[in-house]
Amino acid sequence: MSAAAAASSAAPTAVAPLIPSLPDDVAVNIIARVPRSQHPTLSLVSKAFRSLLSSPLLFSARRLLRRTQPSLYLALRHPSSPYRHLWFTLHLPPAPDPTSPKQQQQQRHRHRRRRLVPIPPVPSPSIGSAFAAVGPLIYVLGGSVNDVASPHVWVLDCRFHRWRSGPAMRVGREFAAAGVVGDKLYVMGGCTVDTWSRAAHWAEVLVPGGGSWAAVPSSSLDVREKWMHASAVVDGRIHAMADRGGVVYDVDKEVWESVDSELNMGWRGRACVVDGVLYCYDYLGKIRGFDVKEGVWKELKGVESGLPKFLCGATMANLGGNLVVVWEGKGGGKEMEVWCAEIAVKKDEHGDLVGCICWSDPVLKVSNGSSIVNCLAVAL
Repeated sequence: MSAAAAASSAAPTAVAPLIPSLPDDVAVNIIARVPRSQHPTLSLVSKAFRSLLSSPLLFSARRLLRRTQPSLYLALRHPSSPYRHLWFTLHLPPAPDPTSPKQQQQQRHRHRRRRLVPIPPVPSPSIGSAFAAVGPLIYVLGGSVNDVASPHVWVLDCRFHRWRSGPAMRVGREFAAAGVVGDKLYVMGGCTVDTWSRAAHWAEVLVPGGGSWAAVPSSSLDVREKWMHASAVVDGRIHAMADRGGVVYDVDKEVWESVDSELNMGWRGRACVVDGVLYCYDYLGKIRGFDVKEGVWKELKGVESGLPKFLCGATMANLGGNLVVVWEGKGGGKEMEVWCAEIAVKKDEHGDLVGCICWSDPVLKVSNGSSIVNCLAVAL
């Protein structure tokens, strides 16, 4: 080999531009505006595109440009491994091309399917964990491991579907309540207060970037002796529900109060908040919303004919301002279907809650005996 050839082979390889004739920062600005449903197609363009689509740089650009999109994640308990949660994300197919002929649009619509696709499960099995989403991250907090409440925290980075160990809580918890206000993650309950440490850390807060949990001066209400079954954040106030009663923590004022009796009487199952209204289903299986400002429950109208009665096995999430319901449907033979519906909700001119079902589909088939643990929405 000649000296020139050797020098040429030793020289660093030039990095190809993302888009020829454009600076890479301009190209990233353009690509960040493309909907995530088109990313699989974009990844076929070049190796540089594939690398960018899986890099933090693109997600940072999407956030700065306010182009993030809500994505739904689901944790499911399988009968063969009841302590290990299986995880899925909802795949939404790209919208049909409006410029295509109507016949082609109808044909493609028939083949479009929303479905839950599996992602890596949480590395450590547990039962009774609490869940919370902060930005693109999902936190799995505590849970029972070998019948012992754990302080361990697992974090799922939904941008890359990778799990990592998070900062451990000061005390072990199972069936705790969690809520996110701003960029701070709060967890409360799920532990007995039979020691000073457990009493002092009955409620804790994690500030992103801080790397550790700090105690929150906790409530002296008798709810501290109970296990939490649900939680939600409304107007900066964390509502944590026990079997009977519950507490409300006002983050700004650092004040604890009892849950409104009307809210307590009607809250059933896993709920979510959309536009300041807390939605869940009642004992008749109908979706109702609690207007915190008015202090009353109202039935969600307009969805009666398109949805079943949610007597059990359903959970809800706020997906980009729409109400999403995921429930356990009936399957055939040894299988069970998981169904999902997206509902646009609003108040009408009379103050009533009205919903319009955007779509409702079976999104997964699993073995009988499986059960939905939780669903969360993150911005990607």
